[in-house]
Amino acid sequence: MLALPVNAQQAEDAAKAAPLLRHVVLFGFKEEATAEDIKKVEEAFAALPGKIDAIKGYEWGTNVSPENLNQGHTHCFFLTFANEKDRDAYLVHPAHKEFGGILGPYLAKVTVVDYFVKP
Repeated sequence: MLALPVNAQQAEDAAKAAPLLRHVVLFGFKEEATAEDIKKVEEAFAALPGKIDAIKGYEWGTNVSPENLNQGHTHCFFLTFANEKDRDAYLVHPAHKEFGGILGPYLAKVTVVDYFVKP
């Protein structure tokens, strides 16, 4: 019975010592990209967490800001990794490379920002 609180404390300490890594990806699409083309990209990106175990969290959405500061980016994808090693494995994973082939013909601009989560 005593081992459980010790393990819980160890897990809490480990979580504090190793913050999660967020990978934020912003896309802007070419004017000639159709709604169908963009949907294909959205679906291909959404399939990656099922193909790449290193992805611990995934969400996405389209810009709805009234500020008009998106600089041509319309889509935001937000991935979570346990650490840099997992993020790096994702970057070279064959499924990610395949996704790049689907995305490439429609992509006008991309911005990527990675950061470690701070409380």
